[in-house]
Amino acid sequence: MKIAILGAGLMGKEAARDLVNSSGVEKVALADIDLNRAEFICKQLNAPALKGYRVDASDPTELSAFIADYDVVINALFYSFNETVAAVAIEAGVHCVDLGGHIGNVTDQVLKKDNDAKRKGVTIIPDLGVAPGMINILSGHGIGKLDRAQSVKLYVGGIPMRPESPLEYNHVFSMEGLLDHYTDPASIIRNGSKDCIPSLSEIEKIYFDRFGPLEAFHTSGGTSTLSRSFPNLNTLEYKTIRYPGHAEKFKLLVDLNLTDKNYSVDVNGQRINPREVLLKTLEPIVDLKDKDDAVLLRVIVEGIREGKSSAYTYEMITMKDREHDVTAMARATANTISVVAQMIGSGDIHKRGVCPPEQIVPGDSYIKAMGERNVIITESVTED
Repeated sequence: MKIAILGAGLMGKEAARDLVNSSGVEKVALADIDLNRAEFICKQLNAPALKGYRVDASDPTELSAFIADYDVVINALFYSFNETVAAVAIEAGVHCVDLGGHIGNVTDQVLKKDNDAKRKGVTIIPDLGVAPGMINILSGHGIGKLDRAQSVKLYVGGIPMRPESPLEYNHVFSMEGLLDHYTDPASIIRNGSKDCIPSLSEIEKIYFDRFGPLEAFHTSGGTSTLSRSFPNLNTLEYKTIRYPGHAEKFKLLVDLNLTDKNYSVDVNGQRINPREVLLKTLEPIVDLKDKDDAVLLRVIVEGIREGKSSAYTYEMITMKDREHDVTAMARATANTISVVAQMIGSGDIHKRGVCPPEQIVPGDSYIKAMGERNVIITESVTED
């Protein structure tokens, strides 16, 4: 199969690393608006199947001409590109996967293209990171084992191994995206009804082996398409994991309107967006640099199976790959999107249209493939 990657950032690089080391992948293209960046990564990975290209993804004509030669496109760009890339891929008759983006209803716009994708005979799967992404696949897998699902609780966090003040946090993906997730309300299902509650709220303690105590709190975007796929759940919640005290500190910044992208103030006759200043201020403080990080995940799916109350719990602890200097978040995220792209290219996923991960990705095969990449996901079952 031939696979194109859009975006030569960290996730694009690590998806390329996995693809060139996977059997059945004949050709990998790494495209970016900065050709030097794409070619630099190609030299680092030093794989005959990999080549760098310059492509402006904001130009539909240029993008269409480029992706037409490939079986699957991995969109590793910022989520503002997702709708455009999906539309161009559908028109070109090329399968496409992306890393998600529920901020601004981006994924909703991609899902609306379902009929177009079916007509063109292509598969489009959005939201293939960790959260959303991995948690969707595991939620769907667990729900599929129950006769009636009642509750899905999701916990995910990318955190430094050695936290440092003042925030005890180092960013492992876009800080702009992080502020969006902290600022926008969180969508949940509670007592059978859909609701929205403030992000950074309802803090609870949570423990993992070798970690703890940690805290978990609501953030936006995490439940992604699950409420649409499983509307009859009694409970659906997503919480982000951090070191204790993190939520309280960022809640103050949110309350002061310092994270709102639409808020501005007048400073000496100029309109200033405080968020832009905050991002520049935080950048050197939260830069991970060469520190070790970890990704913690827990998915708890509860319901009825054969007349008994049953719970399926999926758990993952992934650490930084020091040998290749790959962050834990990049390992979990890039391997997820690469594995699913290969499932489409090989025909293991053959359903057409725009489908959320929980509806289309086979859980057993996914867990096995991630395990082969040393991203270990465990399943435990309890029954009353």
